[in-house]
Order: sequence, then C-alpha cells, then structure tokens
Amino acid sequence: MTTGQTSIVSEAKAAAAKMRDWRRHLHQYPELSFQEHDTAAFVCEKLKELGNVAIETGVAKTGVVGTISSGSGPVIALRADMDALPIDEINEHEYRSKRKGVMHACGHDAHTAILLGVATIFSNLFKQGKVTGTVRLIFQPAEEDTDHEGLSGASRMIQEGALDHVETILALHVCPWQPPGVIQVNDGFSMANVDVFQAKIIGEGGHGGYPHLTKDPIWMLGAILPSFYGLISRRTSPLETAAASIGKIHTGTASNIIPQEVEITGTIRTYSPDTREKFGREVENVFKIAESLGGRYSFTLEKGEPALKNDPRINSLLTKVAKDLYPDMKVVKAPFGMGGEDFGYMTEKVPGSMFFLGCALEDGKNRDLHTNIFDIDEQCLEIGASILTETAIRLLAGKIDC
Repeated sequence: MTTGQTSIVSEAKAAAAKMRDWRRHLHQYPELSFQEHDTAAFVCEKLKELGNVAIETGVAKTGVVGTISSGSGPVIALRADMDALPIDEINEHEYRSKRKGVMHACGHDAHTAILLGVATIFSNLFKQGKVTGTVRLIFQPAEEDTDHEGLSGASRMIQEGALDHVETILALHVCPWQPPGVIQVNDGFSMANVDVFQAKIIGEGGHGGYPHLTKDPIWMLGAILPSFYGLISRRTSPLETAAASIGKIHTGTASNIIPQEVEITGTIRTYSPDTREKFGREVENVFKIAESLGGRYSFTLEKGEPALKNDPRINSLLTKVAKDLYPDMKVVKAPFGMGGEDFGYMTEKVPGSMFFLGCALEDGKNRDLHTNIFDIDEQCLEIGASILTETAIRLLAGKIDC
C-alpha cells in the first residue's frame, strides 16, 4: 500500500486554495464552546460533497465524526477542534470575525480546515483503492471550555464512542512562535495538567477604625501570599515542571468595613501525575497559615484536563514523515509549554501524538495564541495536511517502526 510521498504533497497543494477559503469562512463566523452549530453544519456540508464519508452529527452536542473505510484494516483517527474564544478581534483583514466578542484566536479554524483537507485527500485515495483500513475524522467541539458537568469536548466525545476501536490518534496545533517550514515535537508530557483551586480565608469582620477587635482576613492573606509564591522555588524540585498563579481575589464592600472573608481563585499547572498530586497538597497547605493567625480556611481543587502525553514512536514517525515530504523541514524538539490541551484525554485513552505546526507571519507583530491580533501564515495549511495524511497512511500500512 503505497501512495507516493510526492503525490501527497501535490494533493495537499491542490487543496490549498480550498483550505484557505474554508479557514477564512470559519474565521469570519466563530462560535464558542458547545455552540458550534454553524461550524458543524459547514463541516457536514463539505464532507457530504466527498461522497464516501459516513457522517455522524451531534456527537458531544455539536461535534462531527466522519468515517472513510474499506471495511478492513486498522482504525486511525485524526482530530481537529472547532471552537473559538470570547475575544474581540482587532485585525483589519477582510475575513476578520463578523461576530463581536468572539474570535478564532487559537487557530481552531485552521485545524478544522486542515482536517477537511485531509478528508478530501483520503476520500480520493479510498476511491482509487490506494489505501485500506479506516480513517476516522473527529471534528471536536469545546476544547476551550467545559459544560455544566465540567466536561470538555474531548471527554464528551470519548464518552460517546468517538475513540471506540481506534488504534492511534493524531492531531496538530498551529504554532505562532515558529514559521512555516518548522514543526515542534516532544516525547511524553508536552502540555500541562490544568487544575483550578478556590480558597477562602475566613476571619471576623468589623469596623475599619477598630481593627484590633477583628480577625482581619486581608491581613492573613498578606502573610499567605509570600509562601504561595515561594512554593515553586522552595517546595518543588527544580527537576519538576510546575506553576501556580492566583488570578482573582475578591473581598470587601466598603472602605471602613473589614470583611469577614477573602475569596481566592487560581490555577495549578504541572506535567507529571505525581507532581500534580503533591503540588495540589502544597498549595492547600499554604492556606492553612490562616489557622495560625486566628482564622479559618476552605480549599477546593477542581481537576481539569490531564497533561498531553505524546507517544515517542508516533513522534518518531511524524518526524520522519515531515522530513521525507519536506527535506528542508526543521524539527524542533521541546515541550509546548504550560498551556492546557484536552487532546490529553484522548492520548490517555489510545496511543497518539500532537505536533506543533509553524504558522508565524513575518510582519514583526507578536500574534500569539489567545490574543486579539492572532493570525497565521496560510502556507502552513497544506504542510499540516500533508504531514497528517502521510503519517496516517503509514499507520494504516502498519509502518509505525521507523
């Protein structure tokens, strides 16, 4: 089962204009997590045009799963996320968001367009009998947020069977700190466990003119903060990857009233499961300081998506494919950072890998992820489609060892 590496690059190049148009359409009409109704309808429309894709809708509320199969052979899945962010875009290009306060600021429009390009190439390959097996195209909602049960799109799709019988799963993420022609890969833990904590420091409020008659929770917080921010340097091994930040502090109603309590909300980011458990306990221990100062505390920790764990063998194959297709491709080997990615739920379930795809525009602007000027160099679309397609082809052929 061979298709020819040159032909895959040519097929992706032939689909490049469509991928660009699809991406720009999606960019103009972004939708928030679990609200991707128009996006899902657009994806379904394009898959139906191919003629040999079995389509399942309403998976994880607004997700779409497309399947192309010869009826026998391995099952390989490819995933793209579809949701946008609550950001007001300030770019000036003609395809800027038409929905005020909503923007594709994390490249999910590009991911969806690339996977539609992959679907187009595989549709042709299956029609020509050049590949055997099953390709499952997972268009996932809600990577950026969770529903009322605290579940993201990936965990919902897993619950509803999107990964049933899947042997390997692939994904990519556009990368604004690398230019087109560069990919970034990392073995093992590559993005963070994402946990959110909520704490209260509880004292006894009273008149601001008589602080000695109160148990001031703001004063207690002043003693707690240095210990909190010293956790990384003094309670965590330099060999471990961890971060903790406070994002919100709420208290008080007036200038002359010492409040009863202070509410604190923050995030904990780690890589390994052991560090995740240990560091969560260390953060809670910091708030126990309130007890030694005459107050009380409460602490809850909500665990979010797990750390993204990439399979080294699949990474090795991805790297080889990238270099085979594009001999000048630069491969950077480094973790992706302390952001979260709910694709981690999927790589917990089946072997898989995500690579970062260089997309930086050379215009001198810092168009980082989750900013209101995020944008991409659309050359990356055909590169991403080529690498995903050829890697999946080799997995279908059982060529995991390289």
